[in-house]
Amino acid sequence: MNLAWLDEGTTLFADYVEAVGWAQRYARRNRDLMMEQVVSTMRGVLAIPFRADLVTVSCHHNYVEEHGGLYLTRKGAVSAKLGELGIIPGSMGAKSFIVRGLGHPESFESCSHGAGRRMSRGAAKRAFTVGDVRAQTAGVECRKDAGIIDELPGAYKDIDAVMGAQRDLVEVVATLKALVCVKG
Repeated sequence: MNLAWLDEGTTLFADYVEAVGWAQRYARRNRDLMMEQVVSTMRGVLAIPFRADLVTVSCHHNYVEEHGGLYLTRKGAVSAKLGELGIIPGSMGAKSFIVRGLGHPESFESCSHGAGRRMSRGAAKRAFTVGDVRAQTAGVECRKDAGIIDELPGAYKDIDAVMGAQRDLVEVVATLKALVCVKG
């Protein structure tokens, strides 16, 4: 097996860490701007006043982070440091979770960032139909066309089983029901 790496202390390593940091800051700012737009739009549409400044949970995934002198690539995982809030989404149409990290050292204070695929995108496209899209996303406002077949709940692992498998990594703070799902 051929593995690739960058040696710490080299220019390439420093450039990589700088570029990854920039990308993560860019993604964070993008999430902040999207939230501002959502809150602004909701205030313009809803007839009742509401507060949107109580708690913000901003949780990115597929990123690099320094952890105890090591650089971790959290692919398919998010930080679950002790007391840290995070989001673990289910598939489109499935429930999602707001969690609080338990800081488990053997997981490098990490947990899964979602249900995870049980089918490849190609297998899902072969297995499901537009009728399945409508059935699996009933009650959720979202696209109901062939372009999102590979994102159906049936293509993903059962989110309840995933959450059960990481009870020692996170505490569930809230369970969210999908109402709207936006897929490119």
